[in-house]
Amino acid sequence: MRFREVLTARGLSLKGVTTDGSQLYPTPIVQVFGAVSHQLCQFHVIAEINKAVLKAVAKVRRERKATLPKLGRGRPTAATRKLAARKKRIEARITDLFDHRHLFVQHHLTPAERNTLHQITRGHPELRILRQIVDEAYRLFDRRCRTDTALAKLAKLRQRVRRFKRLAHTLKKLFSSTLEKALTFLDDSLLPATSNAVERGNRRHRKMQKTIYRVRTGPHIRQRIAVDMLRDAQAQGRSQTTRTLHYARAG
Repeated sequence: MRFREVLTARGLSLKGVTTDGSQLYPTPIVQVFGAVSHQLCQFHVIAEINKAVLKAVAKVRRERKATLPKLGRGRPTAATRKLAARKKRIEARITDLFDHRHLFVQHHLTPAERNTLHQITRGHPELRILRQIVDEAYRLFDRRCRTDTALAKLAKLRQRVRRFKRLAHTLKKLFSSTLEKALTFLDDSLLPATSNAVERGNRRHRKMQKTIYRVRTGPHIRQRIAVDMLRDAQAQGRSQTTRTLHYARAG
């Protein structure tokens, strides 16, 4: 309430707010500001989807590990040589899936990375489908689209995921109602897609509290927040000054 009063006193009004996926925000926002645009942080939504994808890849690794043939200690004999070679191939495939697991969630892939992904998913069509679904999930947040277009894409994506029973449980985050709220920013160019700016300030503030003990009191917390806001307001001017000095130094 006090924040709204401060905005009103300065002739300002809140047009939209961006938060993470916590359930603590929706009710207070409606009670204080009414029906304003509420955008869920795109970064948090994608992070949850990527976490589920990496868990699915880890599950495939465990399944492959369970198929390793059992061999005795020592060098393989003539009878077990084929089993030893098969075990070595499976272990190499498991290692590749672990070393290149980031390729399943990385936003943009080079041709070489796509080739590597194609090789390590050989024999696992569900992993290739998983990567295709990740690509479609990233395309939902394309600023060139409108919210209605993104919601239509989301409906088709959910329909595709439902066809694969094994992936439906893994990617249940795609069926969350919060995903629609993460697409609100597509219709508002001024609404930030993420809450990274606020969280960056929070991380800086928490780090400061660990190193400067007096910042833990109420008055000092307000002073530090005011200093941070002033620094953010002057960030563009500082960067321009820095670029000018670099150009002048380079001659």
